[in-house]
Amino acid sequence: LLLLPGGGGGKGTWGKPGSELIVEEEDAHDPNYDSESQDNCKLEAIKPELTEEEFERTVDSMLHEYFEHGDTNEVAMTLEDLDIGNLQPRLVEMMVNLSMERKPSHREITSVLLSDLCGRLLAEEDIEQGFDSLINSLGDLVLDIPEAPTMLGNFIARAVADDCIPPKFVYGYRGKLTDEYSRAALEHADTLLGMKHGLVRLDNIWGEGGGMRPVKYLINKMQLLLQEYLSSGDINEATRCLRELEVPHFHHELVYEAVVMVIEDMGERAMDLICKLLKSLAASVIVTPDQLKRVS
Repeated sequence: LLLLPGGGGGKGTWGKPGSELIVEEEDAHDPNYDSESQDNCKLEAIKPELTEEEFERTVDSMLHEYFEHGDTNEVAMTLEDLDIGNLQPRLVEMMVNLSMERKPSHREITSVLLSDLCGRLLAEEDIEQGFDSLINSLGDLVLDIPEAPTMLGNFIARAVADDCIPPKFVYGYRGKLTDEYSRAALEHADTLLGMKHGLVRLDNIWGEGGGMRPVKYLINKMQLLLQEYLSSGDINEATRCLRELEVPHFHHELVYEAVVMVIEDMGERAMDLICKLLKSLAASVIVTPDQLKRVS
């Protein structure tokens, strides 16, 4: 073995220690030179496209969570991390369909979500295709949701008011629908859009749900609820009205208003009725022990 000064190698030698780790550029004049192998390679992460089954399972879970937190940006970020391929119209269909089975407040935040996703993750065509699919499936939807045509008409009109779809989407169906449910939905949307100041009124088409309503509004509703209860003595009706407000976190205010009414009335009947109501609400945990303590 021939060793050269400096530890280098000559012909027939092993070469300088560590030289095997050095990547040398190939000589373009070398007969074995391959120009294609010299191209710069860039590695990119590829997200596997979801199957329709995986998509529906993921979106169903995501929407149920959204109905609890109401954060449209969180939904958008979740969807951006997924590769949903061409399933955007199906997303619209699932959003509307699922909210139909729930409360008005959930339909309101669904309209808000649809508006916030429009232009970000949903194109106008995606929303139109989603609504078109819902229109064609109304015959099946009414079996479980009798008010589906009216609800869908509300959703469509609201989407027009929010600039998610153009008015021509509604007008384009005129005279073309033979199915009674589809025709009812589009006629309802057309009527809403034709009202005076209709686009402004459509902002509250689902009402002001739950915590989205002003505190003074809720307090006034609870006062009216209690006044009607003191007049009728109907605990079931008072309970139903309280549930419809959809503000379980604000039920301590009902307790406070009830106590104030008893103090102002100073009558045994009012005291007896309020005690019965609060006892019933506490037994069904509509009013929690903590909410009862907060006004003591």
